[in-house]
Amino acid sequence: MKAVVYDRFGPPDVLTIQELPDPPAQSDRVRVQVYAAALNPKDVLIRKGKMRWSIGGRLPRTPGYDIAGVLLDDAPGLPEGTPVYGMIQDHMGGGCAEIVSLPMDQIAQKPASLSMAEAASLPLAGLTALQGLRDELLLQDGETVLLNGASGGVGTLAVQMAKAMGATVWAVCSTRNAALVESLGAERVIDYTETSLDTLRDLDKIYDIYGSFPWHRAKASLKPGGRYCTTIPTAGTALRGALRRVGLHQAALVVVRSRRPDLDQMRQMVDAGTLRPLIESVVSFADSAAGHRQLETRRTRGKVVVQIRD
Repeated sequence: MKAVVYDRFGPPDVLTIQELPDPPAQSDRVRVQVYAAALNPKDVLIRKGKMRWSIGGRLPRTPGYDIAGVLLDDAPGLPEGTPVYGMIQDHMGGGCAEIVSLPMDQIAQKPASLSMAEAASLPLAGLTALQGLRDELLLQDGETVLLNGASGGVGTLAVQMAKAMGATVWAVCSTRNAALVESLGAERVIDYTETSLDTLRDLDKIYDIYGSFPWHRAKASLKPGGRYCTTIPTAGTALRGALRRVGLHQAALVVVRSRRPDLDQMRQMVDAGTLRPLIESVVSFADSAAGHRQLETRRTRGKVVVQIRD
């Protein structure tokens, strides 16, 4: 099989297409013929060598954690040939390849109304949005939640999910993305170029997706007993997350987990019309480096997807 590979850390130019052995059939795993794989900021950071402290320096590597394709093996409730989507939990990634092997509970049936590219754009960003809102913020009907970074891959999905949960959504983005997040359901759009987030008050929940509104600043904007979470892993956020687990802190770090029940829940939301993916661009398998360059601008609206197979 062919795969996108890099054998040294560096710029997008380190990415090459290489021939690798097909993954073998295993009793506790399932193989998927990949049609599309989505890229995430995590892929860029790892490729640059910025996350060696957490994932190690193992090379060569294949980027990509989100995939959509067709099952090559039977899985419980999902026979061979089923269109599926999912997120690879393994830190090594591997999604930008013609065939991937992953645990059976990390894939689910693909939403029927979505193309392979659209389905591939959902898992990591969608699970991050869902698990942050539901499990860390405990978002409830009628609450007001601030989403900082509302126009990116996680943010565009979090706006829709929070709205579906009955929350009032305050969305932080740039001027050019204001109309977009309003169309997704945000009641109030805050342009970070014009309004300081430090002036906001009386929020029930804050989800710092982009990472520019850290706890030491955001806590003043929360009501007493309000909750905060972030996607940005640091020593401080990890410590606060550990304290949160035992009820000693209001802040948490979202550590996304690939779970079939959550993937099924997202499929149901898509089928119900309350969730739709947003894709900035689809790049070819041979030119996946272009997708990495797009993400490096940090101005991507929605997701970047690599088309592995037509």
